Amino acid sequence: MTVEKLLRDLSVVCTKYQDEHLRNLTCKRIQCDEIWSFCRAKDKNVPTEKQGQFGFGSVWTWVAIDADNKLAVSWLVGDRGAATAFALMDDLASRLAHRVQLTTDGHRVYLDAVENAFGSDVDYSMLVKLYGADREKEATYSPAQCIGCRNVNIVGNPDPKHISTSFVERQNLTMRMGMRRFTRLTNAFFKKIENHVAMVAIHFMYYNFGRIHKTLRITPAMAAGLTDHVWSLEEIAKLAD
Repeated sequence: MTVEKLLRDLSVVCTKYQDEHLRNLTCKRIQCDEIWSFCRAKDKNVPTEKQGQFGFGSVWTWVAIDADNKLAVSWLVGDRGAATAFALMDDLASRLAHRVQLTTDGHRVYLDAVENAFGSDVDYSMLVKLYGADREKEATYSPAQCIGCRNVNIVGNPDPKHISTSFVERQNLTMRMGMRRFTRLTNAFFKKIENHVAMVAIHFMYYNFGRIHKTLRITPAMAAGLTDHVWSLEEIAKLAD
C-alpha cells in the first residue's frame, strides 16, 4: 500500500508538471489516435448493474503526439465518445503556439471536436483505413487485414506527404510493450480506474522526459526544448516531494 500511495501521489505531480510546462509549443504536425485497454473486466464480463459505468470494461487512452520531436503533447483516459474527443482537442489547442497540420483516424467524433477547438485555424485531415473481411476465429485478437487507406481533407490545406498516424500508432505500441496492463490478453489489468489513470500519467512523464528516443537520440522533451538533460527515475520520483 505504501508503494501504491507513492505512485498515486507521483502521478498527480507528474500530471501537474506537464500541464504547466507543455505550453506554447511550436509544433508543426500533430497526430492523434486512441488505444484500447480495460479495467476490472472486459465488456462481456461486466456485471449488469455496472454496465455503462466508466471504469468497468473498455477504457480508451487518447493521445496527441508531435510527429517531429515525438513529444506526447496531450492525452486523456476516457471512453470512446464525443465528450472525450472534445476534451482532448480543447486541451491540445490550448498548448499550441500557432497553426498546425493535424491528422486523426476516421473516428467520426473527431470532426465536431476539432471544429469546436480549432475552428478554421488548422490544416486537418483524416486517414481512413480500409479493412478486409474479419479474421478466422483462431485470430480473434488480431485486427482484420488493412487493405488500404484513404485521405479525407476536412479543413485547410494539409500537406499530403504528412497525412499519417504512423508515429502515434508507434507510440501506442510503446505503451503496450511497456505497460503490462495494456496487453490485450493479460491478467494484470487494474481493478481501479484511478490506478489506471495514475499509471498513464507516470508513463507519459517518463516517455517525454526520461526515455531516449532511438531515432532522436535524445528525449522528446529535449527535442522540444523543454529540458536540457535526460531525467533519471530518481529525478522524476523526487517530484513527489
